[in-house]
Amino acid sequence: MKRTTRMKYAAVALVGTVVLAACGTESGDGSDSRSAGDGGKAPETPRTLKASDIAGVEWVPLKVTVKGKDHPLPTDEKQFPVDEARITFKPGAAEPDVFGGDSGGTVGCNSFGADAKLDGDTLKITDLAATQMGCLGPVQEFENRFLDVFDGSLKVALKGRDGSRTLTLTSTDGDSITLREQKKDKADAKAVPLKGTKWTIDTLTSGTGDDGSAQSLPEGVEPHLTLAENGTVSGNYGCNTFRGKADVKSGTIEFGRLSSTKMACQGKARKTELALIDFFSGKVSYQHKDRTLTLTNASGEGLVAHAEPEKK
Repeated sequence: MKRTTRMKYAAVALVGTVVLAACGTESGDGSDSRSAGDGGKAPETPRTLKASDIAGVEWVPLKVTVKGKDHPLPTDEKQFPVDEARITFKPGAAEPDVFGGDSGGTVGCNSFGADAKLDGDTLKITDLAATQMGCLGPVQEFENRFLDVFDGSLKVALKGRDGSRTLTLTSTDGDSITLREQKKDKADAKAVPLKGTKWTIDTLTSGTGDDGSAQSLPEGVEPHLTLAENGTVSGNYGCNTFRGKADVKSGTIEFGRLSSTKMACQGKARKTELALIDFFSGKVSYQHKDRTLTLTNASGEGLVAHAEPEKK
């Protein structure tokens, strides 16, 4: 990818910002326009695009168009979480000398983030950073095309009505990304909060890029953690329970010294516990998406946890 910075720290929501400032741009809102000759009515004035029009919304990538050819999101690639592909934009203050930002998400493989600023009808993407998991096949090809376009100055076109809008971002060379607004009722039904949720760890990850790997935990070993609103964390390593301090801010969690019970653990449970004790010993980056939490440390070691299934 021509300008993307590949960071080693993470399948995570990368720290940074999105500064969205509407500066007098106009964008159609999907309503029918009428010319002066259409029933004698004057044409409607297009509404000025505001930061709130695209911020705080989950956008589902539909396709990337490169040199006039459409490349749709490969939704049939079930070995990757393509159904969780989402892009979001969040306002905030830029942090100098920090790669990545809260503008971004995933298209089914790596996580990525950038700083973004809306200026007129142009969305300026800078400091784009992404993780380095190797996904191969159509998903990786789609991601490569997406990230090649999702950088620099992009013209913004927003069409449709709330709940069913389409967002198109077009680069200076004519390539584009098309995204659809995720309906709020569906997104809200799936999502759980980061804090107060019991996160059950089911996968340990290691390495980045082509050398990256993921390992499911042994059957019967179910470590978990819960982050509380008061800045503490509690959970289970797979054998012993633990608790202590955890500072959550700007896409990171910094674990303080954790105390734990002292039961003697054997076999697979002990191996899992040792790995987690070492992992929960400093600052990690996190990605929280719907009912999935991914943590990754600076060495590229990480874990994936899920909230309990929704009760039907």
